[in-house]
Amino acid sequence: MPIVNRVADLQPDIQAWRRDIHQHPELLYDVHRTAAFVAERLREFGCDEVATGLGRTGVVGVIRGRKPAGKGDIKGIGLRADMDALPIEEATNLPYASRTAGKMHACGHDGHTAMLLGAARYLAETRNFAGDAVVIFQPAEEGGAGAAAMIRDGLMDRFPIDQVYGMHNGPGIPVGSFAIRSGPIMAATDAIDIRIEGLGGHAARPHICIDTVLAGAQLITALQSIVSRSVDPLESAVISICEFHAGNARNVIPQTAELKGTVRTLTAEMRKLVEKRVREVVAGVAQMTGTQIDLTYERGYPVVVNHASQTDFATRVAKEIAGDANVREMAPMMGAEDFAYMLEQRPGAFIFCGNGDSAGLHHPAYNFNDDAIVFGTSYWVKLVENTLAA
Repeated sequence: MPIVNRVADLQPDIQAWRRDIHQHPELLYDVHRTAAFVAERLREFGCDEVATGLGRTGVVGVIRGRKPAGKGDIKGIGLRADMDALPIEEATNLPYASRTAGKMHACGHDGHTAMLLGAARYLAETRNFAGDAVVIFQPAEEGGAGAAAMIRDGLMDRFPIDQVYGMHNGPGIPVGSFAIRSGPIMAATDAIDIRIEGLGGHAARPHICIDTVLAGAQLITALQSIVSRSVDPLESAVISICEFHAGNARNVIPQTAELKGTVRTLTAEMRKLVEKRVREVVAGVAQMTGTQIDLTYERGYPVVVNHASQTDFATRVAKEIAGDANVREMAPMMGAEDFAYMLEQRPGAFIFCGNGDSAGLHHPAYNFNDDAIVFGTSYWVKLVENTLAA
């Protein structure tokens, strides 16, 4: 496997950074320690510019190549890693496990940050490219839309980013392998909040009540008919109602009930259709049951759409690192990623780097596989050197 030799030499340092970050998980935008750690390393490496505070706590480093980009060439590319952890109690029993109760790096963002730091160190040492490499360390991927916040703070305008690339570890994908696809690769995610108002009363006299539990149960069932009967079977959509809160006594029909859930779709057209049908189904169940149902439908992250040309290029780079047999075209995932916002601003691609036979993402027993470091870091390095060929 032609991983970069210097990256292999750096592996112990990158692993140490990763484990340090793992021990000190921080949530959403509150990644002050991690951001300071990243900024300090970038300055140590000799980055030409280190900017902090984008999107509240994001960090950006600029590394200039041995010569500027030629006329008509790509001037610079952005490489993005996420820094935030999750509100999960760690159950790995590792010697470097989280030191903060109720928080852990259960999605591998510690590994993403460390690998990009490793690439930044290598690129600052060698500068074997023409143009600028822009390393982006983003807060609040886990539900906070940190990518959008950094864009609002001028990420794409302030720095020379003509193309942008992201990477995520993939449990179940062998270490030393990559997975990618052109077009939609991860889903849009929308939030549903529903409040049902009925008429509470004694469970022995349901005929003089308006039962919110029954209405909620009917609503959940009816919502599932959207995917089975309104969505083209060759398209993809998910509606999951994951919270149902009502009542606090076995013999009282509750006055109110609350439901919460998520909608996942892979195209803008399907997203629009599902939202329309959800609103229609909610209105219909309210009329049928005599309840008042208030729906809050909040759009979240958009679809992650890989651009064709950049996906082809990223695939070639991954094959250079891992070999043709170890880079596969994957099916779309219904999980979400706020890297979607960056791909709306600039052409680029999102790729998965194998994490081996680990626990799944967002699981208390998950751990980033340090054996993946050399592959992910080498990918970043070669992406820059091949895109910005000197």
